[in-house]
Amino acid sequence: MHPMLNIAVKAAIRAGKMIYRAADNLDHLTVTKKSHADYVSEVDRAAERIIVEALLAAYPSHAILAEEGGAQGESEYVWIIDPLDGTTNFLHGVPQYAVSIGLQHNGVLTQAVIYDPTRNDLFTATRGRGAFLNDKRLRVSKRKELADSLIGTGFPYTRFEHKDAYMAIFTDVMEKTAGLRRPGAASLDLAWTAAGRFDCFFETALKPWDIAAGALLVSEAGGIVTDLAGNQNYLASGNLCAGNPFIHEQMLQVIAPHLTPGLKS
Repeated sequence: MHPMLNIAVKAAIRAGKMIYRAADNLDHLTVTKKSHADYVSEVDRAAERIIVEALLAAYPSHAILAEEGGAQGESEYVWIIDPLDGTTNFLHGVPQYAVSIGLQHNGVLTQAVIYDPTRNDLFTATRGRGAFLNDKRLRVSKRKELADSLIGTGFPYTRFEHKDAYMAIFTDVMEKTAGLRRPGAASLDLAWTAAGRFDCFFETALKPWDIAAGALLVSEAGGIVTDLAGNQNYLASGNLCAGNPFIHEQMLQVIAPHLTPGLKS
């Protein structure tokens, strides 16, 4: 395992174990509403502290981009962190959430960790070395027909400017596939796509910390990751389509007629 990935894995597991223990005391947590349907708890903040302190102890010159703390420092190395992806699930006792840590070097994603503490699933990837789940090599699914495919998605929940376009895409995809799922944590949706559980995943208005680690997992598992127009602007736009090469291409064709100008970039 790459030394930088090893540090990130240890940090993710430490934060994940703390989150899992905190799930037993949900009634006692302090929760703040950041915006409509967007919550942060003391557990999110504590998990982020655990991760950032571990990374900066090992690499004090590296920069941080984290959901709660924002951007810190300047470096060719940037750690992109979601300390608790799926906070709403977590706060409701739904066991679908994860810790996500990605590393960008000179703008290129190079390391990824997604840790699911409720299942003890550890997803990892290093650019050029493949993607793994608990040390088992991951490959995206082999399905070739959209009609046989299971598609992951995320509904708009804080930003609704793309709602009408999203609902049109949703309706079309619903009619052309074997099913749609919305588990509620984009990092895990991408990890599951890398593992072949979903044949493709799409969502709008995501943040870099939702995407960074999962995007590398999918590409290292043999999948394709683009924005909804098939370009590489997904980290900036937050509009994402990721899947096996066959289904990804067919999904882009289904999505294309519904793309508004704001979803094309």
